[in-house]
Formats: sequence, structure tokens, C-alpha cells
Amino acid sequence: MVDFEKVLLDIVKPMVSDQNSVSVKEMASIDDNEIILYVYAKNEDIARLIGKQGSMASAIRNMMAIGSRWVDKRINIKFESY
Repeated sequence: MVDFEKVLLDIVKPMVSDQNSVSVKEMASIDDNEIILYVYAKNEDIARLIGKQGSMASAIRNMMAIGSRWVDKRINIKFESY
């Protein structure tokens, strides 16, 4: 089984200024065909991860969606600041 938490963390970690403060958590979903991942980072880092008009977030979601085809599931990624 693919560890999507680690894959997503490996993608977003180089993109943030404070690499020690970023984390990714998988949350339970009521749909067995869905994986929900939350990216937690500082407010300014979340802004970087989302990008202008959501372009960076869209690219991250597209990369993860391609990887999720191997396990025949959808990935839902949410970005949260703290």
C-alpha cells in the first residue's frame, strides 16, 4: 500500500520556509474509495502551497490524483494553517 501521507509531505516540504512546522495527516472518510489528507503549516507557508488563484494547490492535487489511480481511490487534499 502506498503511504500517501509521506508522498504528500515529500512534495510540500521543499516548498515551505519552515520545513519543521509542516505536517500531513490522513483523516477517516465515510467513503471507502476516498482518502482525505490535511496539510498543516504556518499561515505564510499555506499561502505558498495554495499559490495564486489556487494554481499550486491544483498542481499538488493533480500529482496526488495520478498516484491514487494505482489503488483506485480518490484523494481529497485540504490545506489548514495554525
